Amino acid sequence: MDPVAEFLGSLEMERGASHNTVLAYGRDLGGFRQFLARERRHAGQVGVPELTRYLATLRRRGLGNRSLARHLSALRGLYRFLVLSGQLTRDPTEQLESPRAPRRLPRTLSVPDVTALIEAPDVTERDGLRDRALLELLYASGLRASEALGLRLEDVNLAAGYVLATGKGSRQRIVPVGAHALHWIRAYVKTARPAFVKRADPGKLFLNRYGRPLSRQALWGMLRKFARRAGLRSSVSPHTLRHSFASHLLERGADLRSVQAMLGHADISTTQIYTHLSSAVVRDMYRRFHPRARKAG
Repeated sequence: MDPVAEFLGSLEMERGASHNTVLAYGRDLGGFRQFLARERRHAGQVGVPELTRYLATLRRRGLGNRSLARHLSALRGLYRFLVLSGQLTRDPTEQLESPRAPRRLPRTLSVPDVTALIEAPDVTERDGLRDRALLELLYASGLRASEALGLRLEDVNLAAGYVLATGKGSRQRIVPVGAHALHWIRAYVKTARPAFVKRADPGKLFLNRYGRPLSRQALWGMLRKFARRAGLRSSVSPHTLRHSFASHLLERGADLRSVQAMLGHADISTTQIYTHLSSAVVRDMYRRFHPRARKAG
């Protein structure tokens, strides 16, 4: 059997990777499959020289460090699988150095811009009430788009004020939700959602007008529409609200470990990218807390 196909199958069946993650790995390993065909070799028959040559071909095609690092990550996953499944005794990717991608700070919205975006839906309409509830939830919880759209009714505890989110690798976590989001979710569940249900209730929290679970494409379209309505110049994605959630918490003194838990990051180094505080915030903290920050006299 094709080892790449075996690896992709294991990602979905054994590790609980999302369908989009499996597709992404498949795209990145597609070029490697072609390389192996040209070399007339099996994945287990290539070593560091061949892998280095393959990565060099990607570089010549114009791929930058970030894209090369992603392709190498896919290769590492493939070869770890081959070792763990007993098809190889050594992992040749251990000797390859990953190209360093420039660290980009996540783009966030200001609090007034977030407010304008969230308040853009027309809540006198059923669709608008649903959209308001969803936008409030994304900013209140920092959930990924797939996590928010994957919520089922039983995952939301309105009385206790939290949602049970299922993240990457099917890992579940409890995320607190603020009063504003709870208010709009409650209003949506009580008045708008029952009107969306047609025959069999799919059980998902957020439904479209045809009674089916709301899609990622619909969420992206919603954000573009409301960003224009709110007068925002920059593009807005679900991750923009996630970034804004984390940054606004940290700017107001939240503990990094707590934010890590709410975001569902397995490694705190992933959360640390959100610790970019504005210079004004840093100056204010310095003046407030440093013993010799104020003028003498």
